[in-house]
Amino acid sequence: MRKFFTSESVTEGHPDKICDQISDAILDAMLEKDPNSRVACETFVTTGVVNVMGEITTEAYVDIPTIVRETVREIGYDRAKYGFDCDTCAVITSIHEQSADIALGVDNSAETKNGESEQEHGAGDQGLMFGYACNETKELMPLPISLAHRLAKRLTDVRKSGLLAYLRPDGKTQVTIEYEDDKPVRIEAIVVSSQHSPDVSLEVIRKDIIEYVILPIVDHSMMDDKTKIYVNPTGRFVIGGPCGDTGLTGRKIIVDTYGGYSRHGGGAFSGKDPTKVDRSASYAARYVAKNIVASGVADKCEVQVAYAIGVAKPVSVLVDTFGTAKVDEEKISEFVYNNVDLRPSAIIKKFNLRRPIYRQIAAYGHVGREDLDLPWEKTDLAEQIKKELLK
Repeated sequence: MRKFFTSESVTEGHPDKICDQISDAILDAMLEKDPNSRVACETFVTTGVVNVMGEITTEAYVDIPTIVRETVREIGYDRAKYGFDCDTCAVITSIHEQSADIALGVDNSAETKNGESEQEHGAGDQGLMFGYACNETKELMPLPISLAHRLAKRLTDVRKSGLLAYLRPDGKTQVTIEYEDDKPVRIEAIVVSSQHSPDVSLEVIRKDIIEYVILPIVDHSMMDDKTKIYVNPTGRFVIGGPCGDTGLTGRKIIVDTYGGYSRHGGGAFSGKDPTKVDRSASYAARYVAKNIVASGVADKCEVQVAYAIGVAKPVSVLVDTFGTAKVDEEKISEFVYNNVDLRPSAIIKKFNLRRPIYRQIAAYGHVGREDLDLPWEKTDLAEQIKKELLK
């Protein structure tokens, strides 16, 4: 059976991604000074304005306007002619403390273990989170989103290095993969759109992006004479960034995860401290799914975890291998139940999440990032899974 699947990514200069990076830069600054900071920080940007909003409870003081301006500067919006300028944009803050009712649920969830009362953080909200892995790539991610991210990152790299100095920060990529019997066999289409200076022709942009962005990234054997390549298909992309489109934190949740290849619980990541299970439990679910696939027990694995606000233990955990498991799926679920602690405090402790590691993953994916030393991407549980389940 043949089918086609498409995933997209965006560059760090995309308006929504600007917001994700600002929110996570503020979170990092808070955690660096006060690891127990409770942060739910959201940002929106539009022409000439950055508005930072949210609920923050912390002992730290951080200069939010300076963090905003430096983040925008690092992305590349440092000149008015780019449509947005880190030095002249207005920065507005609307911050208040976290709701006492939410804090009560997170702080005061007590459980009994070995006959003793053990204080645990309850989940910061109800909700369901998914983690996924498959053996399509070395990082155990679906191929469409893996390629889309790599193309988006390459688009930024050639801009920042000066190789294609006429490019501007905003951009998007999209990859369509043809599958045969659930295996990727070829690239059907590649779309790359990049903001650019007004004095460069589409012909030059197309030639350069194919030569310096697409060809260094994609496996040439996956392309053929029927592969379609679209570069700036509207013909012009001069107005971009916040000048071209309003941006908002948490509006690229599919880009941040598996490109639509796996289900999504709906919760965004950026700007949230790790007591928010939208973030921490999604990372834990990815860790479980990745280790199951890395062990060879299954070719694909999706893990769902669900919580009730104020309750530490998940209300449900589901392991789905889509019929690819080499052993009874019930045995895999039993292993996860007995060996992986999915209470929020345990996740935070295992992955050391109360530290400033979040700005770096606010663009180009929160999962599958083997270019970074992320604890939820480790496969240190795979050997134990293999030993116990593939006897």
